[in-house]
Amino acid sequence: MPERPGAVFAMAPENVPYVFPPRLLARLRDHLDLDPALVAHDLTAPRVREALARAEVLVTGWGCPRLDAAALDAAPRLRAVLHAAGSVKGFATAEVWRRGIVVSSAADANALPVAEYTLAMILLTGKDVFARREELRARRGLPHGAIVPGIGNHGRRVGVVGASRVGRRLIELLRPHDLAVALADPYVDAAGARRLGVPLLPLDELLRTSDVVTLHAPETPGTRHLIGARELALMPTGAVLVNTARGALVDQDALVAELRTGRLSAVLDVTDPEPLPAGSPLFDLPGAFVTPHLAGSQGNEVARLGRTVVEEAARLAAGDPLRHAVDPATLDRTA
Repeated sequence: MPERPGAVFAMAPENVPYVFPPRLLARLRDHLDLDPALVAHDLTAPRVREALARAEVLVTGWGCPRLDAAALDAAPRLRAVLHAAGSVKGFATAEVWRRGIVVSSAADANALPVAEYTLAMILLTGKDVFARREELRARRGLPHGAIVPGIGNHGRRVGVVGASRVGRRLIELLRPHDLAVALADPYVDAAGARRLGVPLLPLDELLRTSDVVTLHAPETPGTRHLIGARELALMPTGAVLVNTARGALVDQDALVAELRTGRLSAVLDVTDPEPLPAGSPLFDLPGAFVTPHLAGSQGNEVARLGRTVVEEAARLAAGDPLRHAVDPATLDRTA
């Protein structure tokens, strides 16, 4: 049996048992030589520095310290970073790529629960569930069995902004439903849209023609306030904006102003700032349904991220290419 590469956990220590429950941890240790009791949240601690000096692999996750030149100097044998979460932008500096260290991410695994949450919200808003529930609570009863006009998911138009991992998974999940789905993404051409099975529209046209607009673009300088007052005004009366991407994609002041008119509604799992200040009007506006950034992996879903890392560790130990390697050339336009 080949010698296992030395490895160190680098993440928030409290997350390790969720990401790697006992059976997964045992499988991970089949492929990597690591001490599960040593979790590096601070790369300068003496015991951590000693382990880093021997490490070929970092197993990272939420709370990973920044991998700058000083941190990497302490890990001269490092050749791979296996990230048990989505984006690596928060910790992987340019120095990682300059040194030829391969980075793998569990972003594909994390995309699924976000797409599932989004699908659920699209279907629920189609039934006007949130407003009807509030009306039921306020009136302590509503007529049962009567047809409610103006609601329903038959032929409802859904506009997906961004063919990211989440955007693509959502398009797959929407396919069995009787919905009309379209895509806006400047990096997708007509042939790419055909492969996804959806029409490609300019953003303005998608906004004008969608009953639901759901955001799945990355946060970049070019996407900040991608949806502002002008874009919100293009959306038809009664439309819903869903944001499970990044809060900065939406001009929040403009959204609050539009929600106050009652013309639109919004489902927001992300906000700007995050978390919201206690006095934010989004807590009280009847057209806003806000959740605390829970669309991504939660509870038993978190172990799916660990499983991805275990599979990548097996490939690494066997000398095979990593399946989920991050391409630094596309980082400026991915999450």
